[in-house]
Amino acid sequence: MLNAVSSLTVHRLPFKAMGSACEVVLAAATSEEAKVMAQAAIAEVLRIERKYSRYTSDSVIAKINQQAAKTPVACDAETWSLFQFASQLFEKSDGLFDITSGVLRRAWNFKQAQVPSVEQLENLLPLIGWQKVTLKNQTIALPLTGMEVDLGGFGKEYAADRAAQMLKEKGVTSGYVNLAGDMRFLGPKPNGQPWMIGIQDPRHPDQVIATLPMSQGGLATSGDYERYFELNGQRYCHVLHPQTGWPVKHWRTVSVTAPLAVLAGCTTTMAMLKEAEGLAFLKSTGFDFFAIDHAGDVHVHS
Repeated sequence: MLNAVSSLTVHRLPFKAMGSACEVVLAAATSEEAKVMAQAAIAEVLRIERKYSRYTSDSVIAKINQQAAKTPVACDAETWSLFQFASQLFEKSDGLFDITSGVLRRAWNFKQAQVPSVEQLENLLPLIGWQKVTLKNQTIALPLTGMEVDLGGFGKEYAADRAAQMLKEKGVTSGYVNLAGDMRFLGPKPNGQPWMIGIQDPRHPDQVIATLPMSQGGLATSGDYERYFELNGQRYCHVLHPQTGWPVKHWRTVSVTAPLAVLAGCTTTMAMLKEAEGLAFLKSTGFDFFAIDHAGDVHVHS
């Protein structure tokens, strides 16, 4: 067995998906074998992107949004299970994790330093509210014109978990999937050592502020530095509160490890949205976390 392990080498296969730099890292005997195994994982990520992207007019999400205030849309089993998951997240977060809040993008464009008017936000807030959506007989109906659903809140993490499942089915026992920082691990390095994953300093993009040892499960990070602008000394980040329409302010960065990437990702987002109550929430999950609040204080549970 030791000889079999020692004959494996680590291969890194980068690819582009979901507008981001992504990577499959795995241990295999040859680069050809690594490519074949990685291709199955990459194909799964691209399938999910095509199916659920909000940027293409023929995706499942686009078709549902096009039918807002019109007719219910039938869902296949995968889509239905994702909407059931969205319902659980909405309930567990007291309405903070809301996949209808993507309409706020119409007011906030983080490529330019411009704060929307109160009127702009007031016009969008009535279109937000997962509790308004009708889920019945495996169909979804959005009641209001202009309402949207958007799986961006956990789509990337779901894709990381699915891609990892593809690798597992190919027999990969050492490696991970990294979708722009949303990661799922299948086992340690061939020598049994954990993968050492750096967490970016939220105020110094070229520096690492912590290094986490990972062998199994998911790792995700949310922060106020991924998409943001600064105006008059105030930082406005892309994590938007669905009930006010304004960016959250309490956390600079939150990283969580959990059994699945999708669990890690939803937990980081909920912590960001809960703001001052986020720390108590993180502790209540039992997951390991590394977080820095708005004052620069570090909070760790490992």
